Amino acid sequence: MEKKDTRSGFGDGLYELGVQNNDVVGLCADLTGSLKMNKFQDEFPERFFQVGIAEANMMGMAAGLATAGKIPFTGTFANFSTGRVYDQIRQSIAYSHKNVKVCASHAGLTLGEDGATHQILEDIGLMKMLPGMTVINPCDYNQTKAATMAIAEHYGPVYLRFGRPKWPIFTEAGKFEIGKALHLRKGKDVTIFATGHLVWNSLEAAKILASEGISAEVINIHTIKPLDDEAILDALSSTKCAVTAEEHQMNGGLGDSICQLLARKSPMPIEMVAVNDSFGESGKPEELLDKYGLGISDVVAAAKRAVARRA
Repeated sequence: MEKKDTRSGFGDGLYELGVQNNDVVGLCADLTGSLKMNKFQDEFPERFFQVGIAEANMMGMAAGLATAGKIPFTGTFANFSTGRVYDQIRQSIAYSHKNVKVCASHAGLTLGEDGATHQILEDIGLMKMLPGMTVINPCDYNQTKAATMAIAEHYGPVYLRFGRPKWPIFTEAGKFEIGKALHLRKGKDVTIFATGHLVWNSLEAAKILASEGISAEVINIHTIKPLDDEAILDALSSTKCAVTAEEHQMNGGLGDSICQLLARKSPMPIEMVAVNDSFGESGKPEELLDKYGLGISDVVAAAKRAVARRA
């Protein structure tokens, strides 16, 4: 199976947007190569702003460009796209509902060797709490490229999260619909709701579960906010138990949102595969996922626990 980093999907999508729409502008904080924004920069130098290591300034510039009718895409690592500049995003972008696309690479543990200071695991929680902020976490190259192009058509602030490692490409290239969950595998015993890199791990886990007599449904929740409540509740009306899987803190992530939904609408057993109140560390992406409880075997174990609790 072909593998490609999701950040390349962002870079390729941004370039195509640049060809299609003269109002699309790019801003980067000294990480053009890492964000794969080089092609956009080379082709449209008059629409690209290299702001240097000044992320807060970049967010203020983006807000101003949006006020002037442009569609700014900011690019830096997820840690610097959220934690470092939260005040600027809240005050200058979210509060006034500016049409800024905050695009963040190197999110989560799969950043790998750069270690805990860069492996932000709280970013989804930070961004989904902002009123009016759309939060998207695609799962592979194709979906990231499609999401990048889709958010240009959506008016309002968006947080787009993607990653560093080469990852299997398993979705079809095509249109991306914000807020619409994707059913990837049918199942009748348990539903696994996954986002980002953990979608692939969940699909692999479903194969193992099938070999052991457990039929697992897998749904890709690429949009954390707005959450597809209808798809989630509809799936669980049949399976009656759930697993959530994400490369993020348990507090504040996808699982947190789905637990809130179920508590209000339809309480039932749910297990969460996520980082449990911990920072990361330097290491190889796959090894870190296993160490922090986000590996394929962890999804399998969570599904078994959920099924046992339902019974």
